[in-house]
Amino acid sequence: MKTDYPQELAYTDTSWQRFSVDYNYPVSFSHALFDPQNLVLLDTVCRLEANKCHRVIVFIDSGVVSAMPTLLDEITHYTQMHAKHIDLVAAPIVMPAGEQIKSELHYIEQMQKRLSDENIDRHSYVIGIGGGALLDAVGLVAATSHRGIRHIRIPTTVLAQNDSGVGVKNSVNLFGQKNYVGTFAPPFAVLNDYDFIECLPERDKIAGMAEAVKVALIRDAEFYVWLEQHVDELATFQRAAMGYMIKRCAELHMQQIALGGDPFETGSARPLDFGHWSAHRLETLTRYHLRHGEAVAIGIALDARYSVLCGLLNPGADERICFLLEHLGFKLWHPSLESRNSRGKYAVLQGLTDFREHLGGELTITLLESVGQGIEVHTMDESQVGLAIEWMKRRQTP
Repeated sequence: MKTDYPQELAYTDTSWQRFSVDYNYPVSFSHALFDPQNLVLLDTVCRLEANKCHRVIVFIDSGVVSAMPTLLDEITHYTQMHAKHIDLVAAPIVMPAGEQIKSELHYIEQMQKRLSDENIDRHSYVIGIGGGALLDAVGLVAATSHRGIRHIRIPTTVLAQNDSGVGVKNSVNLFGQKNYVGTFAPPFAVLNDYDFIECLPERDKIAGMAEAVKVALIRDAEFYVWLEQHVDELATFQRAAMGYMIKRCAELHMQQIALGGDPFETGSARPLDFGHWSAHRLETLTRYHLRHGEAVAIGIALDARYSVLCGLLNPGADERICFLLEHLGFKLWHPSLESRNSRGKYAVLQGLTDFREHLGGELTITLLESVGQGIEVHTMDESQVGLAIEWMKRRQTP
């Protein structure tokens, strides 16, 4: 019998599967988010299916609850007032604040168990309310449960509203490495409420401004000049200035994610992570006594000085950058910068190895060519890094 197929396949027979996925999600800026008259959350939950009751579970940062004791009741009241469309399956669940939730993995299992116990499916919603660490952890739980449950982020810190909360990354720490386990999974929505910012301790308000300085330095000279011109207002946390700073910073991060060509970081570059190779290591070296933003500010100063030492950035620009950071309230020195490993090398240099291994491929670090213009390099001279550290220490010596 004649056949119309080959009797034997070639040694290699390859078919290419191709498809594209359109990602889109709203990033809203509002206030009084849980006032029943504010329909932003309701409209978000009903965005795809307007005529059903949606099951919702809420995880909330313990630090937020301490600062806003009535918030748990406000959330419950909001869902009761909109019970036709929102079914809050359990009272909001309070989780640890800060890096603890990212560094102790039993919290991830605990949250996943609650999703299972409450029968949260892929058409339900997981809402995370808190700072960047909680949002990272809840985002990972949502992304990995049922292979992806709709996740609404409600960032409550400057750092989360202007940077991490609007992105597509979720992660926790493991093996002494920051963000070792994680996913790229866009949220269903990001809802920013400035009222949360006003309840923050001053230290956290200051810490989040590091990301605004960072993104301005590498992407937007005009925004950097605006930061300099309004530094007194920012240093005293005036609402209008803080609101604009947060929104503009978030917009610049969103532009990079959408238009930078590599939203899921499949290459070797991390263009938005200027100052971060050392910052991540400093967080680990200090056992997270340094806030992320505080470590980033030190990393920005270090890389600005390095950029001058290697001839990329004009002399004096490093001092200009340090002046802005210090005026905002940052301290640009920590003793862990000069700690050394068993071979006598600066311990912070391990951050370069961690940075490369996190993405694979060649080392790619963003430095400064000018204010508003970053440049990628693939090597860093350890002796020059040492000189930059010494310069930073001298600046802090009376």
